Amino acid sequence: MDPKRKKDCHDSGESTRVASTFPDEVLERVLALVKSHKDRSSVSLVCKDWYDAERWSRTHVFIGNCYSVSPEIVVRRFPNVRSVTLKGKPRFSDFNLVPPNWGADIRCWLVVFAAKYRCLEELRLKRMTVSDESLEFLALSFPNFKALLLHSCDGFSTDGLAAIATHCKNLTELNIQENDIYDKSGCWLSCFPENFTSLEVLNFAYLNNDVNFEALERLVSRCKSLNVLKVNKNITLEQLQRLLICAPKLTELGTGSFLPELTDRQYSELKRSFSICSNLNVLSGLSEATALYLPALYPACTNLTFLNLSDAALQSEEFAKLLVHCPRLRRLWVLDTVEDKGLEAVGSNCPLLEELRVFPSDPYEEGIVHGVTESGFIAVSYGCRRLHYVLYFCRQMTNAAVETIVQNCPDFTHFRLCIMTPCQPDYRTNEPMDKAFCAVVKTCTKLRRLAVSGLLTDMTFEYIGKYAKNLETLSVAFAGSSDWGMQCVLGGCRKLRKLEIRDCPFGNAALLSGFEKYESMRSLWMSDCKVTMNGCRFLAKEMPRLNVEVMKEDGSDDSQADKVYVYRSVAGPRRDAPPFVLTL
Repeated sequence: MDPKRKKDCHDSGESTRVASTFPDEVLERVLALVKSHKDRSSVSLVCKDWYDAERWSRTHVFIGNCYSVSPEIVVRRFPNVRSVTLKGKPRFSDFNLVPPNWGADIRCWLVVFAAKYRCLEELRLKRMTVSDESLEFLALSFPNFKALLLHSCDGFSTDGLAAIATHCKNLTELNIQENDIYDKSGCWLSCFPENFTSLEVLNFAYLNNDVNFEALERLVSRCKSLNVLKVNKNITLEQLQRLLICAPKLTELGTGSFLPELTDRQYSELKRSFSICSNLNVLSGLSEATALYLPALYPACTNLTFLNLSDAALQSEEFAKLLVHCPRLRRLWVLDTVEDKGLEAVGSNCPLLEELRVFPSDPYEEGIVHGVTESGFIAVSYGCRRLHYVLYFCRQMTNAAVETIVQNCPDFTHFRLCIMTPCQPDYRTNEPMDKAFCAVVKTCTKLRRLAVSGLLTDMTFEYIGKYAKNLETLSVAFAGSSDWGMQCVLGGCRKLRKLEIRDCPFGNAALLSGFEKYESMRSLWMSDCKVTMNGCRFLAKEMPRLNVEVMKEDGSDDSQADKVYVYRSVAGPRRDAPPFVLTL
């Protein structure tokens, strides 16, 4: 073993651990094959030698909360990292519940990485604040940088993307997903050097402005290894056809708009271009798709395993015709415009389906004009017995329907039912939806993630605590009767890692019942509940290794705790908290 590494082992305070009988080189080669973060963490606890070998062989780090640890601690613990995945703001920031300028800035991480991880190749960020200056610093600081993913990030513009394109000579992936980006112009694509050929993944589907199509076409033509291309809705069908000719080996495609009219010759060329995309297994985009041009896709659908129609307001008839050509689908995302008839077609044509997400086309629309109900969900469950992941937005549901669904598909690991009207009962019996979710947790023993909705009493939470022994993430909104319900959850769900609660009657007793749980959890979020500042202060006093943060946009310290965010941290209270975040 390297003498420096021997010294690091001794200094780490791990000398009391049992020594390993494996040679260091053999152990490190074995650990290099272990990819699971959980498994590697378990390995590091076996003994001193395993801890050290895991430390030096770790090349990828996943950090689920950027404030749970400091960058200095990360680089000290793992000196040879090449890839970092980092998450920032709480998930409820997606629903505008986290105030602007809350934090999670990537800059301090980049400064430390630039000093210690000069060979960093990949950075995957979610809900982080990323400035143009940070992107330029990134591009200039890591000569071997290859992959950047920005998901639900904010603070940057296309100028930052231009810096990445200009300076990252070895870039293989540029993936921009659902970000709050200042889209200045499409000229950033022109910043890739004319001799640049390494790109394998390019995704700018969520940018709004036109791009320089000539620059895009030249880039796609040069990058012979490109296998993922997702363009924005300003790319026309005629332009898409030209891109497909340049990249016939794509495995993932996100199209632009399907609305512009084509001549018969252009349509034939488009259909011919799709027919040579025999490797395509992921298809998304189809913005403003109409029945007129959808048949052009049919030749490319045979091998699709993932069809993302969350931007395409298809009607049931045209949707059903498309599904006939997708016999191998395992993942499907759709809007509720497909209605129950469309979901019946899913049940009839997609026997291999494992994941279904149904999003609302207009979540703020009053009245039930269109959408999906329990009928469509039941039809899917009868035809897709492998289904184990569902996110289902609907305007009505019944207990009996959910009971039938989980009987048909008992292997759910993720069950997220979102009845859009808060506190909505079983619309047939006018009873609470308790029986539905009790059936879910009793029947689905592999359940890891659950989101509940509708009119619920403490009975639901009693059953969750009693039966959901593998549950890791629970999301609750507009539900519950008293603190006792949440006490059941915190007392019973031994594997719980994330708990998200909003607009519920839970107060201090519920909050303080988690003493034995919070240090093993990643985070707790409570907003618009009955928690008080005194309750939060007591929690912070009794659990000093937790960060207890209360968000008050007016900066006041009155009795009510509006938004509470609790998470474990080995770095202590964060140093960049804005005035409206009170760290207790």
